[in-house]
Amino acid sequence: MSYGDQRRVSGLRREELALLAGVSASYYARLEQGQSANASAEVLDAIAGALRLDDAERAHLHGLAAGTRRRPGGRRPAPERVTAAVRQLVAALGDVPAVVLGRRSDVLAWNATGHALFAGHVTMDGPDHPARRPNMARLMFLDAHTRALYADWPAKARAVVATLRMVSGQHPDDSPLAALVGELLVKSPEFAAMWADHRVKAGSGAEVYEMRHPLVGTMQVTQQSLRSEVDQRIVVATTEAGSPSHAAMTLLVHSVATGPAARQDRPIRR
Repeated sequence: MSYGDQRRVSGLRREELALLAGVSASYYARLEQGQSANASAEVLDAIAGALRLDDAERAHLHGLAAGTRRRPGGRRPAPERVTAAVRQLVAALGDVPAVVLGRRSDVLAWNATGHALFAGHVTMDGPDHPARRPNMARLMFLDAHTRALYADWPAKARAVVATLRMVSGQHPDDSPLAALVGELLVKSPEFAAMWADHRVKAGSGAEVYEMRHPLVGTMQVTQQSLRSEVDQRIVVATTEAGSPSHAAMTLLVHSVATGPAARQDRPIRR
């Protein structure tokens, strides 16, 4: 298993890692090759400890091991849907930009300001139609508008890839997810290079990004990811009160409220 420049134990050999984890080198080799479906949680934790994995990487390791125990499913996964509770939460956020992402980074819902901030160049009603929902991972790598939104595009792109890798370990039989990864590997050399790094991210927490919005200019935006009970993420964007970024965000909210696409009777698309 390669961790690129994120590997904690430089130069550790397979035999040394097996010794630290308390297993035989041959057994560890079978684990690496996915040929042992009965690895215990204790063994996996021992390997994670030897590699000094963080919580997200440890969870990814357990997810990969669990995937070897599952039988491949014969049916395509059903389209993801937004629960009533999540719809209520997004509606309650009002003018605060919010986007609901499925496990494959499909946009399942957004409010008007979330649409304007993250993807105002695509149609507002995209999330209404499962077959043509915007996909944030695809936009991040293949869409010029989305790339231009981020002053440090590589940092945001790496976070997207790390989240996709975590989800792919949790859902190894998800054929649409595998198809998305395959598409991006073929179409984006940058995605392929980042995917090869094997970084993982739990998809929660808060990150600050400098966003260069074509309507209101540059903003320092805090993006917080909240996980729902159905493997979905609610991404909420905020700015520091009283800051120039807050003023720019207020201007964006005003443009949404007064623009031709304003729909006060439908604050969330789903």
